Amino acid sequence: MKTILVIGASGQIGTELVAALRRKYGSGKIIAADLKSNSNTFSEGPFLPLDVLDKETLGVQVIKYNVGTIYLLAAMLSASGEQNPHKAWHLNMQSLLNVLEVARECKIEKVFWPSSIAVFGPDAPKENCPQHFKLSPTTVYGISKSAGEDWCKYYFIKYKVDVRSLRYPGLISHQTLPGGGTTDYAVAIFHAAMRHRFYQCYLKEDTLLPMMHMEDAVRATMELMEAPAENITIRSSYNIASISFTPKEIAAEISKHLEGFEISHVPDFRQSIAESWPGSIDDSDASFDWGWEPHYNLKRTVSVMLENLKHLRPVNTSIY
Repeated sequence: MKTILVIGASGQIGTELVAALRRKYGSGKIIAADLKSNSNTFSEGPFLPLDVLDKETLGVQVIKYNVGTIYLLAAMLSASGEQNPHKAWHLNMQSLLNVLEVARECKIEKVFWPSSIAVFGPDAPKENCPQHFKLSPTTVYGISKSAGEDWCKYYFIKYKVDVRSLRYPGLISHQTLPGGGTTDYAVAIFHAAMRHRFYQCYLKEDTLLPMMHMEDAVRATMELMEAPAENITIRSSYNIASISFTPKEIAAEISKHLEGFEISHVPDFRQSIAESWPGSIDDSDASFDWGWEPHYNLKRTVSVMLENLKHLRPVNTSIY
């Protein structure tokens, strides 16, 4: 077996994907790569300091470590991207182009690159947004993901690079802190609830968004990559879904576990971003092509998150 290179391994998805890949394929076969190491996370396997924007070095390392599969997870997310759009575009696009070119030149077996529900715009259906609805993103993050989908499809058609992708919804994990995404309130709310029994949300209480527990996201990613090539009919990016809820709904579920928990709402610039996205996603193509099925609902997600964050001690002042 050739090695698997995970770029952006220190991020929200990478941290847990690296662990899952190492459990399945062995620690020595999974190379975690990022600008800097997270020693607590990557102590059980190889770590490679790597700047994905340096294409020449990337190619050298791919050959040196006999890499057969690349997961590219490095990106600047939606809310952070709006604060620095040119930097977000450069990182999100150039990293993908570098990986696709190295994959073509070095004959990499498979590439994974994540897209996002941010590719959809305000004209998309709010319920069960279909796979092939037109993309009209309103953020630089969404624009970069929409363009990236076209590049992935182009490299598959023109160069036969086996690149696969998922349009992730908001991801919820207890292992990493919020990382600059519009949907990150669904992570921050748990930390605030455990420490302060209060959370001030930057979205309106009735803002419905698609979400997914990280375990489902990691499993979906691995299942997609393990599926036979002939089963992959979509070479841009697959819609994928699990649960949809509003801040009011998740707060109500948390209140069942934490007496006295309260939430308030002070919408900011992220509200308009959230309103440009669908509230739920039709992922029937992923189900049909490679058997995707979520395991987490809202009740289980809240229970698991609170159980894993029970070590957080309550304090008197809010930091969120």
